[in-house]
Amino acid sequence: MSERLGPLPTMRAMRMNGNRWMEAARQLTLPGVAVAALVSLALAFSLSGCVNVASYTQPTLVRVIDGSYAAPAVNVVVEGTLLAGNVGQGNITPYGTLTASTAAPIKITAATGGAALLTTSGMLLAGHQHSVFLADIAAPPGGYTVTVLEDQQIAAASGHSAFRFLNQATKTGAIDVYMIPTGVTMANSIPIATNLPVGNAATYIGFLSQTVTMVITPTGTITPKYTSAPLALTGGEVRTVLLVDAQLTSNPPVEAFIANDVD
Repeated sequence: MSERLGPLPTMRAMRMNGNRWMEAARQLTLPGVAVAALVSLALAFSLSGCVNVASYTQPTLVRVIDGSYAAPAVNVVVEGTLLAGNVGQGNITPYGTLTASTAAPIKITAATGGAALLTTSGMLLAGHQHSVFLADIAAPPGGYTVTVLEDQQIAAASGHSAFRFLNQATKTGAIDVYMIPTGVTMANSIPIATNLPVGNAATYIGFLSQTVTMVITPTGTITPKYTSAPLALTGGEVRTVLLVDAQLTSNPPVEAFIANDVD
């Protein structure tokens, strides 16, 4: 009997050892499975994110600058979207977000009655800033046109400011632009833009940031047609200045409207 009973404890030990081994294997395998599942899930999200980024197109920012005396109050429709309504001479609207396009349709209609006045198209680049610029033209008399300007979208260099001037002061004609630092006389100043003709959209001009007074004169003279309040510039500012003839006063004969392109 003792010989027959002898192997039973050994068999039980083997079974128990086998069970422990299988349990240990299960305990080692489950974390591995979990890690593999997490990696697969992360990879799936990563691939999904890559697909979304690849198909994403940056929008474009667009505003309206109305420098026309001849045009009535207008609505400006770009890509079928009303970008600005009931704007008139001297208005500079905030930027609106639109879809980029190589030939975006632009329609100008009368704010009263809705009659179509102008239809054109323009390039609106993805990730860029643009201005739909309404301006008068010399011929035919009383005529006006629309152009699309590309605006600077990055800050001016460190310690510098950048200004662009749109001359629509038809009575004054070509102009010089001075940025006179505090404590400096006009006689000792140098214009940053000279002989800027009517209808011309100058490029951005950079200069050292400081507190300045903007003075507009007819080209070649030092008789101010417009003098601004002091402009405290600290660096990085980008501005567009629309210059027009004053309609109700003779002194000053020029008005200026300043738009923030980049703060």
